[in-house]
Amino acid sequence: MLKFNIRGENIEVTPAIRDYVESKVEKVERYFNEDVNANANVNLKVYNDKQTKVEVTIPMKNVTLRAEERHDDMYAAVDLIVDKLERQIRKHKTKVNRKFREREGSGIYFANVSQGGPSVEEEEYTVVRTKQFDLKPMDQEEAILQMNMLGHDFYIFTDAESESTNIVYKRRDGKYGLIETN
Repeated sequence: MLKFNIRGENIEVTPAIRDYVESKVEKVERYFNEDVNANANVNLKVYNDKQTKVEVTIPMKNVTLRAEERHDDMYAAVDLIVDKLERQIRKHKTKVNRKFREREGSGIYFANVSQGGPSVEEEEYTVVRTKQFDLKPMDQEEAILQMNMLGHDFYIFTDAESESTNIVYKRRDGKYGLIETN
């Protein structure tokens, strides 16, 4: 059973909104064999231009489902989110079943997906290029400068202070993010 944590930014989460979000997102439960014990974190955000952004994250044991959608109508955004989550589940199920057939291992995590819509074609994940490079020790600012000079969306570097491998990336809002590794 999914437990919901629904949070609103610049919007009050009314009982009607809560019921709509819960009833729509609960539909993904039909894809699981056993009772799911997971938390669905839902963020609703309204911007000055009246556009809404809906984010749903469902961390589970073997996979984390996450979808984000912007739309003028919040209810339409929720519907689109559910479609994205269902596509992610079908894609993951295909990958798990392929590995299961190859290894004949244990446990399939998802129930039969045929009830949820069109079948998913198996997608090939082919590496078309491999690069090797030395990670230069630097700080975050230098890594961002290097990333921008190269015209990339992310840059991997060794943090000069902690000596750990980190990643800086450019976010959709134009700001920068940092991923730190242990």
